[in-house]
Amino acid sequence: MIRLICALIGYAFGSIQTAYILGKIKGIDIREHGSGNAGTTNTLRVLGTKAGLIVFAGDMLKSIIAVLLCKALFLKTHMDIAPLITIYTGLGCVLGHNFPFYLKFKGGKGIATTGGIMIAFHWYYIPVGLLLFFGNFFITHIVSIGSMLLYTGFFVQTIIMGQHGVFNVAQPVLNELYIVLAFMTLLAFFMHRTNIRRLLTGNERKTYLIKKNKMDIETNNDARNYKGEGRDME
Repeated sequence: MIRLICALIGYAFGSIQTAYILGKIKGIDIREHGSGNAGTTNTLRVLGTKAGLIVFAGDMLKSIIAVLLCKALFLKTHMDIAPLITIYTGLGCVLGHNFPFYLKFKGGKGIATTGGIMIAFHWYYIPVGLLLFFGNFFITHIVSIGSMLLYTGFFVQTIIMGQHGVFNVAQPVLNELYIVLAFMTLLAFFMHRTNIRRLLTGNERKTYLIKKNKMDIETNNDARNYKGEGRDME
């Protein structure tokens, strides 16, 4: 029951669509521009760097708050399943972000949201996550690669930490943790399926925080043509 409650709380927070809300403040539906994705990358391309960073921070913050809330509510009485409180809340956050019910289940990809989950889970994830995502981003400027690296690192690091006793819980709890996180990882790769196809064909677009190559700047016509080919990030 605790698992379901945590997932529902996570879903409620995850459904707060930062990109959609910011877009409405700016007078647009972000899902009708660029790639059609309600996430950081599309916001950055359509509304600029400042808006993209606001969405990035907002999507991380909502999952951090959700996880901390569930920990405050349930951790003292359920220390034996402490990691599951976090991961089920995180699962709910990702599902809420990706599939918000009030937006016809059309949201983002949950990568920034997952970053917040990692921060609230354990500080060990922070340096590895920063290296995998931003290290890749500043070298390749391809967000999708960093996003999938982030999730892969999250999954692998969790198993390593779990088997070395970092979470201090029984093996069955760890096994459940690994299964839920494996599902979240597979979901992330599924959400990036069109990005994977473009990577394989060498057509994946690059993203820049400040400067953009002329080929990477979308005109209104380019945005309409690009929409529907696949969403870029969370």
